[in-house]
Amino acid sequence: TPTYCFSSGMAAVASLVLACSDVHMLMPLDVYHGLPTQLHSCLATHGVRHTAVDMTSLTAESLRQHCNHQGTLIVWLESPSNPMCQVTDIKGICKLVDETRATGAFPRTLTVVDSTWAPPCITRPLTLGADAVVHSATKFLGGHSDVLLGSVSCSPRTENGVWLKERLEQVQTSIGAVASPLECWLTLRGLRTLHLRAERQCQTAMKLSQFLDDHDEVAICHYPGRPSHPQHEIAKRQMIGPDGGNLYGGMLSFEVRSEAFAMAVAGGCRIIKRATSLGGTETLIEHRASIEPPERRVSPPGLLRVSVGLEEAADVINDLRTALDVAATVMKS
Repeated sequence: TPTYCFSSGMAAVASLVLACSDVHMLMPLDVYHGLPTQLHSCLATHGVRHTAVDMTSLTAESLRQHCNHQGTLIVWLESPSNPMCQVTDIKGICKLVDETRATGAFPRTLTVVDSTWAPPCITRPLTLGADAVVHSATKFLGGHSDVLLGSVSCSPRTENGVWLKERLEQVQTSIGAVASPLECWLTLRGLRTLHLRAERQCQTAMKLSQFLDDHDEVAICHYPGRPSHPQHEIAKRQMIGPDGGNLYGGMLSFEVRSEAFAMAVAGGCRIIKRATSLGGTETLIEHRASIEPPERRVSPPGLLRVSVGLEEAADVINDLRTALDVAATVMKS
């Protein structure tokens, strides 16, 4: 599969957009905040337009409403989404786009999936019909919190995937946002253990989600592996590990009563580290709303995002249990 590596995940996104002309991006309501920030702050000055929609309930009618221009429509999917863990039916939306494209409603439409939270040993978007898949390899692919790299893989099976490959190669060569040799080597090192790390992270995430689901101080836990998750059945169909069993990812989020309580929980963790990245060997926790631009916040104020590492599941659960108890005590005083 043709894959191009860039100096970061956001450099990969920008290069993909630059490979197209007269771009209108259709993106999810719940999405990594760096994407709308890039669109607002940089790409909008180059005529790139974007609209946020609920990708979990996209219909042919709503898709056609955004197909009224003669440029390139990029249907951007993120599954699971950051930070609410929403799961998008990748195969279903790719089929929907193909059917709408067949009517001649618009000249060119690309389906692009940001699958950073579901690396290839969990979800393979190109086999589900996507034209391209984007990864921030800084996260799970590198896997050791020491890499800065982004990648775009273009489908050799779709007409638009082949078209994008030629354009993307030209952009990478001309713009120069290439990944360094060291970052590529470190990512290759990470890929050798990806499936082993992912299996352990998924197992621990499932146990942690069950603990959070049952805790009195937790309003809701967002994890695709829980039967109560609104898109659990979709996740069962498309989040499948190498052995055929389900792997629901190493990322989850949960909500507590208030922002102050969430901050107290994050501050009360000892084994779990408070940091913004994800996908590494250590378990990380972050209050997302506090780092998102105030005018474009997508995270609820009481939401905490957890990237599960390789520690013993019992140690992670006990650390979070203690932090929740400490936070409850602090809030009472």
